[in-house]
Amino acid sequence: MTQRVDLATVMDRLAIDELLTRYAVAVDDADWTAYQGLFTADGHADYRAAGGVAGRAGEVADWLAETMRLFPVRQHLIVNRRVTIEDLGGYPGDSAEALADYLNPMRTEAGDDFVSGGRYTFAMSRTDGGWRLRTVAVHEKWRRATGVLSAE
Repeated sequence: MTQRVDLATVMDRLAIDELLTRYAVAVDDADWTAYQGLFTADGHADYRAAGGVAGRAGEVADWLAETMRLFPVRQHLIVNRRVTIEDLGGYPGDSAEALADYLNPMRTEAGDDFVSGGRYTFAMSRTDGGWRLRTVAVHEKWRRATGVLSAE
């Protein structure tokens, strides 16, 4: 690999990292326009493993907008990112995948806490506007709720 190819790969990794961060911030800030802008035109999100819905990014954004009203305080932490960029014989391609763990603490207006953790699976494409999400799937591994939200 040449230094130019290495630099291109580093730049792609930084751009993908920024995309995943913008995803978390859009959800936390309830910026559903920004959320939809992170996806390709045919982008799809799947939250069924966490009790949600699956569908095109716009449909899922509408569902999130309604659901997240229950949790005015939320903070998605996306960590342990493992990114694989398509390899075209030593050159970076236009698709990538990432596995990333998440921790998602939230609080209702009544002060009840809800915390969940798991793993995201992201598939991304390079577009004229930069890297965008083709698919996002949530794989919840655990959750804990207090107060009215708990099953106690």
